[in-house]
Amino acid sequence: MITIERIAHLEQSTIESLHTLLSACIDHGASLGFYAPAKAYELALYWKMVARDISNNQKLLYVLYDDNEIHATVQLALCQKQNARHRAEVEKLLVHPGSHRQGYASKLMAYVESDALQQGVQLLVLDTQSGDKAEQFYHSTGYTKVGQIPYYVSDTSGQLHSTSYYYKYLATNKSSLG
Repeated sequence: MITIERIAHLEQSTIESLHTLLSACIDHGASLGFYAPAKAYELALYWKMVARDISNNQKLLYVLYDDNEIHATVQLALCQKQNARHRAEVEKLLVHPGSHRQGYASKLMAYVESDALQQGVQLLVLDTQSGDKAEQFYHSTGYTKVGQIPYYVSDTSGQLHSTSYYYKYLATNKSSLG
C-alpha cells in the first residue's frame, strides 16, 4: 500500500533509510550534489542539515512509502524572504533506482503540490541537470522551463554540464500576477 507523509521530525531509522536511498540514486548516476560513490560521512552530514532545516521550519520533507518501505522522497525549501514566502524550491526528488517507472514521482509531486498550496506556497521552482530524464518528467507534470545555465555542475571526471531551471504556478487564480 502506498502512503505519503510530510515528516515533521527525522527519526534515526528514517534518516538511515533516506541515507540509503540518496546513496543508491547517486551511485546510479543522478546529479544530486555528490560524486559517486557517495561518502557516508558526507551524506550523514547532509541529512543532519536537513533535520535542522525541518526543525527550523525552513524545509518540508515528504516521503513515499510502499508497504512501509521508503521508495521516494522530495523536499521543499521554503523561501525565508518576507516578500517571497509564497514560493519554495523543490529539492532532491529521489526515487529508488529499483522503483523507477512505477508512478512514485508523479504521486509524490501531486501530494507535495497540494500540501504546498495548503501551506500558502503558490510557486514552485527547481533545477535539474540539462538533458537528464528528469527534464521530461518535469515537463510532463506541468513545469515550465525558463532557461539553463551552462557549465553549472561537474561530474567526477571534471566535465561541466548545464543546469535547467523550471517553475510551476500552483494557484488557480492567476489574477495577482503582474
